[in-house]
Amino acid sequence: MVATLVRLRFLVLRNSLKRSTWQLVAVVIGAIYGLGILGLVVAALIGLGFAPVELASTALILGGSVLVVGWILVPLIAFGVEQTLEPARLVVFPLSMKQLLVGLTVTGILGVPGIVTSIAVLATFATWLREPLAAVAAVIGGAVGVLICVIGSRTVAALSTSLQSNRRFRELGGILIFIPLILLGPIITWVSQGVATSADALPQLARALSWSPLGAPWSVAADVAIGDWGPAAAKLGISLATVAVLVLIWRRSLAVALVTPPASSAKRVAKGKTGLFGILPATPAGAIAARCLTYWRRDPRYARQLIIVPLVPVFLAIYSGNMGSLVLLNLTGPLIAFVLALALYTDISYDGTAFATHLADGVRGIDDRLGRLWALSVIAVPVILLGTFIPVAITDSWASLPMLLGLAVAVYLTGLGVSAVSSSRIVIPVPQAGDNPFKSAPGAGFSTMLSGFATWGVTMALCLPAIVLAILSVVFDSVLYGWLTLAAGLVVGAIAFVIGLRMGAAQLDRRGPDLLARLKRMRSA
Repeated sequence: MVATLVRLRFLVLRNSLKRSTWQLVAVVIGAIYGLGILGLVVAALIGLGFAPVELASTALILGGSVLVVGWILVPLIAFGVEQTLEPARLVVFPLSMKQLLVGLTVTGILGVPGIVTSIAVLATFATWLREPLAAVAAVIGGAVGVLICVIGSRTVAALSTSLQSNRRFRELGGILIFIPLILLGPIITWVSQGVATSADALPQLARALSWSPLGAPWSVAADVAIGDWGPAAAKLGISLATVAVLVLIWRRSLAVALVTPPASSAKRVAKGKTGLFGILPATPAGAIAARCLTYWRRDPRYARQLIIVPLVPVFLAIYSGNMGSLVLLNLTGPLIAFVLALALYTDISYDGTAFATHLADGVRGIDDRLGRLWALSVIAVPVILLGTFIPVAITDSWASLPMLLGLAVAVYLTGLGVSAVSSSRIVIPVPQAGDNPFKSAPGAGFSTMLSGFATWGVTMALCLPAIVLAILSVVFDSVLYGWLTLAAGLVVGAIAFVIGLRMGAAQLDRRGPDLLARLKRMRSA
């Protein structure tokens, strides 16, 4: 039965790749990239074989501890991410709990992360090849460490099932955890600086972690290498006990999850309350704007695109601080305008097959385009203005205000025009309503990246007149060029907006049924 589950796991993967050439291309590119990283890790582990025992031990224990933490945190970050063999889908099959546990463990090890982790762990054999017994201990300890990673990840996923069934918790948790992922660059910089200034404390930290479930399996070989058989046996015992405890918790949590249906909640709405539909004009464009504003307020897939907005000034402040000046902070408004204007470049993809209601009701393309852009502007315009005026007030750079406003207007209006055209032609695989907002089908990231870069490039090219004038304003410290930037931004942005709106509306009128057919194919894939 376990072999059947393994075959089923790879059969599902093969079929998903056969549906789309782009998905296959993306997986191949990702595999090449992953193999390159894995090669560097294996080379580093081989190189540690020539380092002193203490240095090799410290590096392996700290690296292994980070690996375990990463495996355990993935289920917390990836709420709702589709699993090839999700336990809830196997409940109807005649599997005993033992078969289910073993099958899920084996399929977890044979997944791409499991295979990469296993190869890297086996490479620690080369690190301790100088001591044959230590090399054998490295393989044994590493195997137990891989089990801790895989079973720990499954255990956390099972424990969080009841929380994941709460939609609000799932939405809030996924979005909040995405914030430190966006700030990963500055976090890595800060951690690297901290490590560089406290390198002497790393061996002590490694020794402390070696007696914990995080570091114990990776320290067995080091103790064997120096002849400390007692601590080596004790740490192997800690590792095995950790696996046993995780299995017990996983078994119990999985048993509860399989027989407990996900909780659902419904919100009562008072009779006659129509929300934004009763506030905005009773026109087709007004109705679409009300619907889109409701999505922006309640749908985490849309909220995900707003996370970057408050982080833009954080990034600029950090990098401005590194330069010794807050001048980069003044770019907050134009950058926010650029991010928000292109948030709609594939907006119909989020409608999914519900886009059929637009076609059935005969909604004109111009009303569809105006409604979506109107809804975004209700949110974006105040944010862009605040992002432009507040940094200027902080840095006392009022002379730069016309130039910055010109850039923001040019980028925002031009971006809306480009999005009006692109979203009438491009649909990409996106999470379905109610799914994890960060879920993606294999290869979806690649197609999203290509279409995203294309729309960014077109927007920047159309904004070149305003960008060139802005650069001249900064280079020559000229207020005149700043006002010319504002004038150019208004003219270029307005022209791009009107042309893009008309082109997008005409394309949507012609290609609406084709877009719906493509959305249906993606839904069934």
